[in-house]
Amino acid sequence: MSNVRTIQINENVFANNDMQSDMIRSMLDAQGTFFINVMSSPGSGKTTLLTKLINKMKDTYKIGEMDVDIESDLDARKVADATGVQSLQIHNGGLCHIDADMVSRALMEYDTKDFDLLILENIGNLVCPAEFDTGAHKNVMLLSVPEGDDKPLKYPLMFSVSDVVLITKIDTMKFFNFDIQKATQRIHELNPKAIIIPVSAKTGEGLDQVVNWISSQMRTAE
Repeated sequence: MSNVRTIQINENVFANNDMQSDMIRSMLDAQGTFFINVMSSPGSGKTTLLTKLINKMKDTYKIGEMDVDIESDLDARKVADATGVQSLQIHNGGLCHIDADMVSRALMEYDTKDFDLLILENIGNLVCPAEFDTGAHKNVMLLSVPEGDDKPLKYPLMFSVSDVVLITKIDTMKFFNFDIQKATQRIHELNPKAIIIPVSAKTGEGLDQVVNWISSQMRTAE
């Protein structure tokens, strides 16, 4: 007789994370803080793009920013130095993601009650961060032109959970074989509701459109 046992588990393995995420959103809703989670692969331009966006919005909204990395506080310092806003560095213990529990613990150390907008710059990875709800109201991801238009085929979950996809570094389009129509089609096959905005932190193209989207989402959340 086979010495094999079979058990059935009906509870979602992410149930605790999802519950904590809902608690984070409820807390931030109560204090009037809108929370955006920004994801991408390393080198896509998250830090540079966020500094540009924050500088465009900081006179209108009080903004806080959190950076996730395995080591160092380079990105948090870059954002703080370039924008003057309060920034918090989160070290995630060598993991490839940050989950709701880590966000919750960070928020205990970070007084966010006066913030209109809180931005999380997630760790650079196209797989793990997409699996964990961080408690954010909206997910934004960056796909840079040098990475190629095939990334939606290789990392479908990331594109499926993102409300907005920013195609970054479009000023380099002439140097790379990137088909923006193919990328758009592949993203919408995974996520028909995804908003796609081509941007360049270098030239400023598309940044006003991103600011307008964020502002409209904040007004809707009020």
